[in-house]
Amino acid sequence: MLTTWRIRAPVLTHMAPRHLPYDNALHPDSHWLPTVIINFDLNDLQAFRAVVDKGSFRGAADAIRISQPALSRRIEKLETALDVKLFERTTRRVSLTMVGRAFLPQVERILDDLDIALMGISNVASTRMGDVTIACVPSTAYYFMPHVISAFHKLYPKIRLRVLDASAGEVCNAVESGEADFGVSFSGSLADEVEFELLFQERYVLACRRDHPLAERASVSWAEAYEHDYITVDKTSGNRFLLDQALRGVRVKKPSICETHHVTTMIGLVEAGLGVAMVPSIAMPGTEHPILLSVPLVEPQVMRNVGLIKRRGRTLPPAALELERLVRELPFRSA
Repeated sequence: MLTTWRIRAPVLTHMAPRHLPYDNALHPDSHWLPTVIINFDLNDLQAFRAVVDKGSFRGAADAIRISQPALSRRIEKLETALDVKLFERTTRRVSLTMVGRAFLPQVERILDDLDIALMGISNVASTRMGDVTIACVPSTAYYFMPHVISAFHKLYPKIRLRVLDASAGEVCNAVESGEADFGVSFSGSLADEVEFELLFQERYVLACRRDHPLAERASVSWAEAYEHDYITVDKTSGNRFLLDQALRGVRVKKPSICETHHVTTMIGLVEAGLGVAMVPSIAMPGTEHPILLSVPLVEPQVMRNVGLIKRRGRTLPPAALELERLVRELPFRSA
């Protein structure tokens, strides 16, 4: 593909005017501006953005499914065409030069506009390829990700989805580092580089078997629940941090009989008859379960905010935006 850039001569007087692409379509004097023809294609631009996103040539090559030498050739071709150096490369890291940082927003706009246009054409959207990664805590993965994945796959069958089901801290780290495009988790101790947007609130409930003494109760206090054999999450869990903060005034008479890392494991142990567990409501089966039921927990009533987490200042690529849209459109079960 032959790409044509129109460049206005006065742009950045400290460097040759053709060093940076300049979109002059909206400039009132664009009719007199000179045109410079530069040879590179969309594959070269995609390689450039992949290196920026992944922070390494190896990661970028894996992401766009080409060899590392082939990726290096694309970057060299782009730098030669523009007559600039886009990356500073050392044995340990890859970073953008000042010119590369100025070039990046325009590359993102070009690629995103193209992707949006193609995804808006139904018979083309079904052939779009690529990868989208979402990180989420296991309880949310269990609750709504199967519905989201099914809907997304019907729309874009050739785009590969990767789901990182991990603890809240690991979800935050994956979003912050760029390993995941975005995440679904609960608010809590989030990094400054990550922003949170509320989707819904849910309460904590008591998970127990139908034959348990507390199963017939309309509600159970936390103190009463702790009098029975109970299972809890370990100190590395984001849920444990949230509960420790909310239950400072609740007296616990005996320790748990078992600790796990994930809420979904706790529910399996409850079903096996080991005891009760205090869990987020969406972690419970959504339909009538033959063995398990939930009882509202009170004194205090503890709520958890569940939402989208994204790296601050980052614009999601179109495929990830489509996945985010499907998450937003879910009719969340009332908690």
